[in-house]
Amino acid sequence: MTHPLDREIVRLAFPAFLALVAEPVFLLSDAAIVGHLGTPELAGLGIAAVVLQTVVGLCVFLAYGTTSSVARHLGAGDLRGALAQGVDGLWLAVLIGAVATVLGLLLTDPLVGAFGAGAEVTEHAATYLRIAVLGITPLLVMLAATGVLRGLQDTRTPLVVAVAGTVLNVLLNLLLVYGVPVDVMAFDGLGIAGSALGSVLAQLASAAALATVVVRGARREGSPLSPDRAGITAAARAAVALVIRTLTLRGALLVTTYAVVLAARSGPDGLGGDDSVSVATHQLAFTIWTFQAFALDAIAIAAQALTGRQLGAGDVDATRAVTKRMILWGIWGGVVLGVLTLVTAPFVGALFTGDQSVRDLLVPVLVVVAIGQPLSGLVFVLDGVLIGAGDGTYLAKAGLVMFAVYAPVVLAVAALVGGLVWVWIVFTVVLMGSRAILLVRRERGDAWLVTGIRSVA
Repeated sequence: MTHPLDREIVRLAFPAFLALVAEPVFLLSDAAIVGHLGTPELAGLGIAAVVLQTVVGLCVFLAYGTTSSVARHLGAGDLRGALAQGVDGLWLAVLIGAVATVLGLLLTDPLVGAFGAGAEVTEHAATYLRIAVLGITPLLVMLAATGVLRGLQDTRTPLVVAVAGTVLNVLLNLLLVYGVPVDVMAFDGLGIAGSALGSVLAQLASAAALATVVVRGARREGSPLSPDRAGITAAARAAVALVIRTLTLRGALLVTTYAVVLAARSGPDGLGGDDSVSVATHQLAFTIWTFQAFALDAIAIAAQALTGRQLGAGDVDATRAVTKRMILWGIWGGVVLGVLTLVTAPFVGALFTGDQSVRDLLVPVLVVVAIGQPLSGLVFVLDGVLIGAGDGTYLAKAGLVMFAVYAPVVLAVAALVGGLVWVWIVFTVVLMGSRAILLVRRERGDAWLVTGIRSVA
């Protein structure tokens, strides 16, 4: 690390990466504990988790938008205003969470029933979801508070809370799912309902810890703690663009999954026409790609915080310098991940499956993943830079263009050519490539370099 910015990038990115990894560990621990109850319970958890992750995933703007606005105030030397923006974000999270919780309780049965699973699985899913929706508000408060702390250039506190929350979740799940067999304090487990309750309690504790840090800071600086209608309205209005951006990305991933199924039927990579081989291989490849995305997203989080701070300070030259350095970090991070993927491609499949057909198909798919990682690094970082700049409107428009280009191409290739490898080639070249072109084009211009304190647009 020879560049003056490198130490600061590592200080922000490394804890952010570990905190991001804590999230799938949280989910995996739930799956492992519930899985020992039985297959129907595990399937029910899977259905309920999809619903919850969709709701929370669409609200990621609570972290991204808050990071940008808080960092701008910090860069302008207005710590009081930064914390006031953070408190507005917390109130917005509470309002959205309250609405989502009520809707979740009212729509639990229709939501889980829409998956068309068997009666036993649907019953377990409904049981879990009916309790787990009570954790939506704490989850959204966690997102908003994490965004505040990132904007304040603090990624260590969210890491500590994420790790503590994950440990607490495991302990509560074990206790509430299986109970305590000791006579003195005997307690019968609650089964899958206990898992949902344990997760809600862990989420509530984590949200309280993060919110307490923000509130203490606000009190120290004299920032108001009461709801500010204008601030909350402005934050909600700014969130629309980031929601559209998120929807286009999730839509593209859903289309990719559909294309995999379509490609398997059209030309299943010469594996005897077994659709399940292609679908299973895609799931493994996407899991690996997603884990690597956490590392690149951590760099993007650092880019959000640093970009917002420099623009808030009115320093365009420093913003350009930060962006240039972050791009190098993203590309070289992608190169490192790509090399690791190439080296491990022939062996990593054995960690997940004993099916030799899946292992064989996974190798060429991971080669495509490896080649595309430097491009992914560029995309993730520039996405973070523009989010940090509050350029949400452009990101929303770029997302719509990307989806309009990618969806017909990947579906056409899947139907006419077939084969999982070709789907991943299109994913890398067209989806990530179109995003890169749109983001680089924006970064080279000056329209996003709006300095001073402003609301995220």
